[in-house]
Amino acid sequence: MTLREQIDQDLKRAMLDKNETARDSLRQVKSELILREVDLGRSLEDGEVIDAIKKSVKQRRDAIDSFRAGDRMDLVEAEEKQLVILEAYLPKSLSVEETRTAMEAIVKEMGLSSKKEMGQLMKELKARHPNVDAKTASQLTGNFLS
Repeated sequence: MTLREQIDQDLKRAMLDKNETARDSLRQVKSELILREVDLGRSLEDGEVIDAIKKSVKQRRDAIDSFRAGDRMDLVEAEEKQLVILEAYLPKSLSVEETRTAMEAIVKEMGLSSKKEMGQLMKELKARHPNVDAKTASQLTGNFLS
């Protein structure tokens, strides 16, 4: 079963179970998937579905930050619930420690030393570890490059 089929099946289950949070989250993702399929003129592969879900997760995280800044904890809670549902479809990302270890290895291997080489480090990190959280990696970069 493809990831797209799994999302469709889970959406049907959420509707039958009257799980509004899951229903709304999955409808939003399904809508994004349909738009991408129409643009491309073909069905999406699992990697493309994951990219769409990552985009939705990023939107949720940005919304959570904005709602926290506006002291809207009721909306933060709703977004966090939807975030949990969407993250279940993503491959497990690297932990902070795993990211740090991977970055150390790349810095040593490539002989990187200055902040100007941050782009090279990030590019290589994403190539070797597609599931790395870019925000975490970006924050850690300062520890390795000066």
